[in-house]
Amino acid sequence: MLASNTRNVFVAGSKRPYICQSCLRRVRNSPLAPRYFALNTSVRNLQTTSQQIAQDDTPFRKALKDAAKQQKKASKGAKKSLKAADPRLEKWELTVGIEIHAELNTARKLFSSAATSLGETPNTHASLFDTAFPGSQPQFQRETLLPALRAALAFDCSIQARSSFDRKHYFYQDQPNGYQITQYYEPFAKDGHLTLYAHDFPAGSVPEDVPIKIGIKQVQMEQDTAKTVQQPPSTHLLDFNRVSHPLIEIITLPHVHDPLVAAACVRKIQTILKTVDACTAGMEMGGLRADVNVSVRERGVTLEEGLSYSGVSGLGQRTEIKNLASVKAVEDAIVAERDRQIELIEGGGAVEGETRGWTVGSKTTKRLRGKEGEIDYRYMPDPDIAPVFIARDLIDHLRTNLPTLPDRVVDVLVGRYGLSTKDAGTLLSFDNGDRLEYYFEVTNQLARARGVKPSNAAFSIIGKTVGNWVLMELGSLYKDEQWADSRVPPEVLVSIVGQLLAKRITSRSAKKLLAAKFEGEERNVEQLIDDHNMELQPLSPAEYRDLAQSLLDEKPDMVRDIVEKGHEKKVKWFVGQMMARSAEGTVEADVAEQTLLELLPKKA
Repeated sequence: MLASNTRNVFVAGSKRPYICQSCLRRVRNSPLAPRYFALNTSVRNLQTTSQQIAQDDTPFRKALKDAAKQQKKASKGAKKSLKAADPRLEKWELTVGIEIHAELNTARKLFSSAATSLGETPNTHASLFDTAFPGSQPQFQRETLLPALRAALAFDCSIQARSSFDRKHYFYQDQPNGYQITQYYEPFAKDGHLTLYAHDFPAGSVPEDVPIKIGIKQVQMEQDTAKTVQQPPSTHLLDFNRVSHPLIEIITLPHVHDPLVAAACVRKIQTILKTVDACTAGMEMGGLRADVNVSVRERGVTLEEGLSYSGVSGLGQRTEIKNLASVKAVEDAIVAERDRQIELIEGGGAVEGETRGWTVGSKTTKRLRGKEGEIDYRYMPDPDIAPVFIARDLIDHLRTNLPTLPDRVVDVLVGRYGLSTKDAGTLLSFDNGDRLEYYFEVTNQLARARGVKPSNAAFSIIGKTVGNWVLMELGSLYKDEQWADSRVPPEVLVSIVGQLLAKRITSRSAKKLLAAKFEGEERNVEQLIDDHNMELQPLSPAEYRDLAQSLLDEKPDMVRDIVEKGHEKKVKWFVGQMMARSAEGTVEADVAEQTLLELLPKKA
């Protein structure tokens, strides 16, 4: 690795070359090599804070419990908006603009033929140009444009026939050239938008003004910087594998006024990028990073007052929070910075334009450095890179073959497969789409096995049943484990649910079968049913009534709660008792519930 402290930059010992093998011999024989490998130069002291990458995926069981609590709270009218929670928000309005940096899914780097890499040995995928070797020239890799175009089309952007690259000048030790190559004057895509619907928000926290449309100012291509690895107290190692990795920067307009909306926006952008195969990995793997521009203004400010950003007027002084590595960090950092700015202004101070950092678990943001203005970057067209011209037939081809986008998937899941909007959104957001693919496979196999076509009404019944088993029953078995459909292959769940729908086994037996297969049971489902005598041998109607009546007689207080107070959930307790007190495979939950409802006394 390259390592630096506050006084010098030097090459640390490494068993492997810092550049690709094809260039190593020329570097070693070059008369400039000694000068390059031992740079005596001053670099400014870093004031960044290390940030732990947070996982976006909470344990499934906990997520379901939290969602149920939120929904219950909302149904009782106890849901409180952010304004009600903090009275200061009646006076102050938050405004947020978001910048997403996403690593494109490409084999080669943006301006060199070196391979892109993720988690490889440091400094083994870097070309001469990546390390700013004197005399090396950029070579635009045209294939890197394809995933960028897919992303821009997914956000309904206008693709520019001509775009160009510019140099953004700033000195930082992770930027070997002293400038970053980006698209400032002529980006390849402009004027897009993103729409947030109810299914994009967690249960119980859906804003009243959905759908929410957020404008996208532009999408631009740019090169990534080196990766800095801190070794306290003052050493910083540089991994040049990441230099010139192709990025797109998605810049939204300052249309966001709620931290929850900002978090949902970032989450949906990540989902869309994965759907169209534009992004290599999500935030949890470091493939996507977010910067947020935060400002507050007093409500009632006229458009003529305040500052203007991207055509939106009347705004307060903004600060930028850099390198947020999770959706939760985006929400928390915005809340902390909003509160800091309000307190500062109400205390007689003034917000400064600056770059700030956020550490997971912190209560406030931290100043990193003063915010450079556009003039400070001294943007200039890059004289070594020719303009990029994009043919209309290429755009039409990519648009025609674009994968189905998340909103359309939700519509299909709700309209054809019978899922609720909440369950559809959950399937879409979990496990990078793997659970959704598993659900489709199980549902379609089961429908074919039962001779049900997608156009039949019975198809949605199958879809809803499979959704419950994939999300609830199977999801609860994974707990904190990583999703892997090999634990219960699709054909196994098809067999279990198929036996249940055919009323050959009870739901209780089906759960036992699922748990056994999840733990590695090698016998097939049919054999397990036979070996454990699980085949349904239902009670007669008279036996159902006798068992149900005896339980109701035992618990007159619970019966009164159900009849007089409307505690209908207690009926489920009686159903569970009927199943527990009967032999395996003799009580069906739906028949037991229907029998109980018939025997319960009517309210006077």
